[in-house]
Amino acid sequence: MKTLPKTLTGIFANFFHRMAVSTGIMKNAFAKVVLLSVGLLAIAGCTWNVGAQETKPRIKLGAYYFDGWAGQNRKASDPNEPWAKNAPTHLTRRMVEEFPEREPVWGWRDDSQAIMERQIDLAADNGIEFFLFCWYWRDSNGSINPAAIENLSLHTSMNLYMKAKNKNRIKFSLLVANHGGSEIKGTDNWGKATEYWMQYFKDPQYVTVDGKPLVVIFNSGGIDNDALARMQEVSKKEGLKGGLSIAGCGNAADKSFTYRTHYHIAPGYSAGTEEHKYAELVDAHEKQWIGTEKQPYIPEITVGWDKRPWEDKTGNGQGGAKQGWYFPDRTPGQFKGFLTDAIKWMDEHPTQTTKERIVLIYAWNELGEGGYLVPTKGDPEASYLKVVRSVVSGKSINKK
Repeated sequence: MKTLPKTLTGIFANFFHRMAVSTGIMKNAFAKVVLLSVGLLAIAGCTWNVGAQETKPRIKLGAYYFDGWAGQNRKASDPNEPWAKNAPTHLTRRMVEEFPEREPVWGWRDDSQAIMERQIDLAADNGIEFFLFCWYWRDSNGSINPAAIENLSLHTSMNLYMKAKNKNRIKFSLLVANHGGSEIKGTDNWGKATEYWMQYFKDPQYVTVDGKPLVVIFNSGGIDNDALARMQEVSKKEGLKGGLSIAGCGNAADKSFTYRTHYHIAPGYSAGTEEHKYAELVDAHEKQWIGTEKQPYIPEITVGWDKRPWEDKTGNGQGGAKQGWYFPDRTPGQFKGFLTDAIKWMDEHPTQTTKERIVLIYAWNELGEGGYLVPTKGDPEASYLKVVRSVVSGKSINKK
């Protein structure tokens, strides 16, 4: 906090002394004390205001939230797969048998109001300011189907968040997952999607950047400039005078996105199973931290990447994702350095990022892909989440 210049402090002191002499107050000892106190308070008040005006936020953190932990698993009725009887949609045999340490402390399912409210408190208590809920279009490659969207299990947690009694503790935003199975085709459909999203954009807890609701588009290649323009047009028609802040993931520089960012960067995604260092993952991300004044970049960092639980063991991609690189040697200390690097990059490139100094984290709960902050049976103390709190608060922790 900055103090007032000596010259300004002297002006205050001289003013109060002259007023005291001219009014005869100096003859009264008690009045002297009162007058001096008032003067000091005035100076202190100005000092506080000067400091407050020049303070910039250290960091504003959002975490991607993937809700594959509700609904019914496709193998739930298979008598040969007893693990799947009460399993959520995205749980796999490999996760249960080979990666049991990834199970959250509340279990594999997250589809209860109590668990959502617990997660809100966990996030808020540890420096996460907002969730970016993955949102999916229905029907893929077709027209909007509101009933299918509202009944989709992948939206369960977002719906629970909207009803949470502690919702005010953390804000939210949308990550539009317009990839295979949820593709939005055509300018008109992007307009319809924007109309649908208005119920969220107008919520007081929805995240804004530069005063406009933030929407992140997963697949930048799946939307063109006409569709982006339609999103802006519809939002303004629906009452958002400034329109939207639209961030495109990946190769978005050649389109009219407001910002550029990433959901995640995965070197060797399908290059065959191979162990690599977490430091390589960090390096791959930091090389992408490039913004311009016209299209600033929102840094994205990853807690980890290891999608083996979702991979097909045979390596042919049948019944699971193709095999790729994984990075198992991560530590809380390395993650802390990664997050600190993001802050340093924003300090050094203030015009190339958002004024709000937003950083996005992959992810709150991508358990199948190895990117998660939630407390698990293997890490019940949520050591990576504690790192977030330490960096946001500026207090160090002894984590290697």
